[in-house]
Amino acid sequence: MDSKLYLISTPIGNLKDTTLRAIDILSSIDVLACEDTRKAGLLLKKLEIKSKPQLLSYYEENEVERIPQIVSLIKSGKNIALISNAGTPAISDPGFKLVRECIKKGIKVEVIPGASAVLSSLVLSGLPTDKFMFLGFLPRKESKRKKLLTSLPKKTTIVLFVSPHRLVKRLKELKSLFGDINIVVCRELTKIHEEVRREKINQLIKHFKQTKPKGELTILFYLP
Repeated sequence: MDSKLYLISTPIGNLKDTTLRAIDILSSIDVLACEDTRKAGLLLKKLEIKSKPQLLSYYEENEVERIPQIVSLIKSGKNIALISNAGTPAISDPGFKLVRECIKKGIKVEVIPGASAVLSSLVLSGLPTDKFMFLGFLPRKESKRKKLLTSLPKKTTIVLFVSPHRLVKRLKELKSLFGDINIVVCRELTKIHEEVRREKINQLIKHFKQTKPKGELTILFYLP
C-alpha cells in the first residue's frame, strides 16, 4: 500500500468528539506533524494510543523547511498525519501548502473529518446556513479590515475568528460599519464553559466589557 498524508481533525474541546477512525489512524501512522508537540503528546496519552508515532513540529514559522522533509518521508514509505492544536487542520492554520505540494508530487492525501469550530458555530448560530463565508482572523491593519468588511456579499452568513483581547474592538468596528445589528458570539464550544450569545452588538459589547472573555471565540452575522 502506498504511503500517504492524513489530515486528521482533533477535538476543539471535548475529547469524546474524537472519531474512531481518527484513533485508528493515530495508532498506525509513523509520524505525526503537529503545531505543538507537547499538546499532541498529551492528546495521544489521553486517547490511550499505545503505538505512539514520532512527533514532528509543523507550524507557520517552520512550514517551508518542513514540507520537503515530510514529502521525502512519505516518498520513503512513511505514513504521516497532520493535526492542528484543535479542529480541522489547514483551517486558519498551516497545512494547505503541504497538501498542495503532496498533490503536486503525486502523493495521496486522505482526510479524516471531525470537529470544526467553523461548522459547529454556524449550525448553532440560528443564522442561514445555505450560504456562508469564512474569513478566519481579520487583517491586523485597520484599513485592510475595513476594505474587507465593506466588500462582503449580501444574503450571506459571515463567520470569523477573533482573539479574546480583540473581541470588543471588533464588535465596535462591526457596529460602526453595519449599525447595531444582531450578532452571534460563540465561546469555548464543546467545553465546560461553552457560551453562545445571540444579541444586538450594543448588548454584546456591554456584556463582554464586564466579563473579559477568555478562550476560543467565533463571531457570526448575516448581511441581508
